[in-house]
Amino acid sequence: MQAEDLRYPIGKFQPQDSYTSQDVAEYISRIENLPKRLIEAVSTLNDLQLDTPYRQGGWTVRQVVHHLADSHCNAYIRIKWTLTESAPIIKAYEEKLWAETHETKLPIDISIHFLIALHAKMVALAKLIPAEDLNRKFIHPETKKEISLNQLLGTYAWHGEHHLAHITSLKKRVNWK
Repeated sequence: MQAEDLRYPIGKFQPQDSYTSQDVAEYISRIENLPKRLIEAVSTLNDLQLDTPYRQGGWTVRQVVHHLADSHCNAYIRIKWTLTESAPIIKAYEEKLWAETHETKLPIDISIHFLIALHAKMVALAKLIPAEDLNRKFIHPETKKEISLNQLLGTYAWHGEHHLAHITSLKKRVNWK
């Protein structure tokens, strides 16, 4: 497998020009199912396996799990800002540095339990957002791009599956059950 394939096992996220209510419902469903799928993927892994990078120079499985919780927490906050402010400029963060903070060496159950609760709240909120509010946008401070809540939901549906595929493709490559 090529290095680019290992980094993007399901491909890069491709934003759409427009989003239907069916698209949004699918994204919400995928976000809702991520914690269960993540638990299934990591439930048989021991500490040595959790501390294995998914690719040369990549994060360990443990870091990936903690990153999902951190990143999706930021997504939830971005949704709240976008619903409560007019085109807010969101706060970016250094995800590579966040993946190296001290708690990313702790057991993954901490982040899995957090992700379960966070996704329950994010999904409940997303299902209640009126269709017209899904077009509300925030501004990313680095790219200066406006991103709609529709696109954010698509991005994080993809993001969860992107990192899940890091774990599942590693397990398949090295024949872990």
